[in-house]
Amino acid sequence: MTKQILHLCLIVSLSLSGCQTKPVSEETQVKLDELTLNIRNPKIEIASQFEQMVHAYEKENPNVHIEVHTVGGAMDDFSDLKAKIAAGKGPDIFTNPGYENAKIWKDYLEDLSNQPWVDKAYKKALSPMTFDDKLYGMPMNMEGYGFIYNKDLFHQAGIDDLPSTLTELKKAAEKLQEAGITPFATGYYEKWKLGDHLMNIAFAQQRNPKTYIKSLNNGTETITNNQKFKDLINLLDITLEYGSDKPLATDYNMEMNVFASGKAAIILQGNWVQPFIDQRSPHMNIGMLPIPINDQPNNEALIVNTPNYWVVNKQSTPEKKKEAKKFLNWMVASEKGQLFMTERFKFIPAFHHIQSDKSGPLAEETIQYYKRGKTMSSNWFGFPVGVREEFGSVTQQYIKKQLNRDQLLQEYQKSWENAQ
Repeated sequence: MTKQILHLCLIVSLSLSGCQTKPVSEETQVKLDELTLNIRNPKIEIASQFEQMVHAYEKENPNVHIEVHTVGGAMDDFSDLKAKIAAGKGPDIFTNPGYENAKIWKDYLEDLSNQPWVDKAYKKALSPMTFDDKLYGMPMNMEGYGFIYNKDLFHQAGIDDLPSTLTELKKAAEKLQEAGITPFATGYYEKWKLGDHLMNIAFAQQRNPKTYIKSLNNGTETITNNQKFKDLINLLDITLEYGSDKPLATDYNMEMNVFASGKAAIILQGNWVQPFIDQRSPHMNIGMLPIPINDQPNNEALIVNTPNYWVVNKQSTPEKKKEAKKFLNWMVASEKGQLFMTERFKFIPAFHHIQSDKSGPLAEETIQYYKRGKTMSSNWFGFPVGVREEFGSVTQQYIKKQLNRDQLLQEYQKSWENAQ
């Protein structure tokens, strides 16, 4: 063999030995195995608490990193979500209210029928996300809403008996005003507050809300001539007459700050505001009462429902979907997850194995109404998609005095027909 050939073999040998794969260090392997989940949280009341729960999960699962994007309040929860989902860049976990909205989003929702938490959930809470014999969402919690009131301010104004009729509510507002207390904190900048929570009261007060909605859909009933909606405007007028200044310039956070600071006695909200109040006024003496819209207190009940569902993005990678399901199950199965849900989020659990004795006074009153059968349902999930926003917009026009009462009722009817 010539020297040239020997020299060439030596070069090739050295080159091959230099290309040998080096052992992967432990630190490098961790980086390779790290998985990032993106979660869309719709509840600004628990933004920091939710982040803390996520950190607790990350500590138990060091190769998982979770990014949380919290929306809500003045933000439209679905405006940019639709665009991201359509572009294949949506979050791995987000929320859906169920019913018609779930059907619209079905192609983007992972089937969760076989998850461990399913058998532990209240069956009634699962129906809004169940269709085609499959379950597409995990109930976030149960919520109740009505008029939250400051018991100390009521006592200060000499209100001994809680109002159960519209006339009694107006008299209570007059007493509060005479005592130098603003009766209502009115955050009507938010369309959802008007289009969802306020409007639903008139639907819930119907003899049979589901039948009434069907009749609206087939044209045998109208909103225009319905007495409950006329009554609802009377209620709205009282909150405006005895409410805080500039209701259309007052958003959710401003409204909550007015109430939590003791500057107003009554607020139209639900038990979900408990964390907000606890942060700003932890010893506030508060309660919740049903919302009267006339002088016939036939339905002295709170509105109670399952407002939202955690869903997994069907477009996510198999690895991310597996981890997303694991995280959701951890929330309701682990001791830490349950602790956050009840003590930190102040949720009313939608699962029979989770006790809610640490969820706060608003949750406790909601549960008491629920146990006594004194509840009405939220009906907006059966509304045509988009009508709630229209309800909110035309109600704001009424507040601006751009519409009179009759015109407002006509606009409600038009909104329903257009949404269909």
